[in-house]
Amino acid sequence: MKSNILLLVLLFLSPFAWSHKASDSFLNLSAEQNVISGRWDIALRDLEFALGLDEDNNGAITWQELRNQSQIIENYAFSQLQVKNRTDVCTREMHSLQVDYHTDGAYAVLNFDLYCSQSIAELNINYQLFFDLDPTHRGLLQIRKSNFSEFVVFSPDHQQENFTLGQSNHWQSLRQFVAEGIWHIWAGYDHLLFLICLLLPSVVRKTSIGWEQKDYLRNILWQVGKIVTAFTIAHSITLILAVLQLVSLPSRLVESAIACSVILVAVNNLYPFFREKAWSVAFAFGLIHGFGFASVLSSMDLTSGGLGVALFGFNLGVEVGQLAIVAIILPSAYFLRSSWFYQRMILQAGSLAIMMLAVIWFLQRALDLRIYEA
Repeated sequence: MKSNILLLVLLFLSPFAWSHKASDSFLNLSAEQNVISGRWDIALRDLEFALGLDEDNNGAITWQELRNQSQIIENYAFSQLQVKNRTDVCTREMHSLQVDYHTDGAYAVLNFDLYCSQSIAELNINYQLFFDLDPTHRGLLQIRKSNFSEFVVFSPDHQQENFTLGQSNHWQSLRQFVAEGIWHIWAGYDHLLFLICLLLPSVVRKTSIGWEQKDYLRNILWQVGKIVTAFTIAHSITLILAVLQLVSLPSRLVESAIACSVILVAVNNLYPFFREKAWSVAFAFGLIHGFGFASVLSSMDLTSGGLGVALFGFNLGVEVGQLAIVAIILPSAYFLRSSWFYQRMILQAGSLAIMMLAVIWFLQRALDLRIYEA
């Protein structure tokens, strides 16, 4: 019976087994007079899924394979992007195809110019890349003209945006980054499972005869509050340091350490060893998770403006998403805490399944087991 339930838990979590940063692309546009200079970074793994770039099916995309299909990549990408200056569609001139590396692997870089018939003042941008294949994909746009700079996040629910260059809409940028922060923690399975593993034992205690429920809600809320606060302070510190480029760690080290953090808290739920000190663990590993959160903003050029709005909005979104997780998990855990199902199946069997997934993530990241290479 127990093994059957554990198998169901593993099957439920199996879609998360090969965890990586969610799909995104980075589009930077710089306008001057009637010309827009652009750089578009698109993940090779996403292009492989959409177009099949690996000609010999050996699991690695070579530079020659990328060059052979550069025209196909260009045609596909720009069929999903339209830029209008007022009512005129701007014409495109490609310059080069390059490869760059972000925190989650290799990206194709499209460098281009857009020529518009009039001086650039009002732009309409329609972005649809990969939305038909992956509803979790996000397109992060930064557009600049002189001292004007604005950021937008495109999604299946937000595919079009109008800009009046010279009139920054900081409220809209803030709202976009709040939404991105919420989505980032919900789509980041490793961050999500780390927090859940910290919350699960908050309503019970381990004794010499087994698990027993905690009776005082005030004490439970105090413990959860310390965990959430410690995690928030820690990842906010390193998020800011990483985006300001004051501290930089290799992405492979960060992602491997995040997987280790999930393993540690899952093991603690099976064999408690830090017990009431969960807040200190949340702070220590929160510092590492902050570098993981920074991966999105670090790939954007925030030095030219909008840094404060982007940092505040994204971090606020992460906190809102985090509190939503607490609001969902904690009441259910509190009311089920005395049951055999909660103590054995949710806390212990669930933590065992999460630990096994985290071990897979660690091996994948530490050994650099990439599916696509450039």
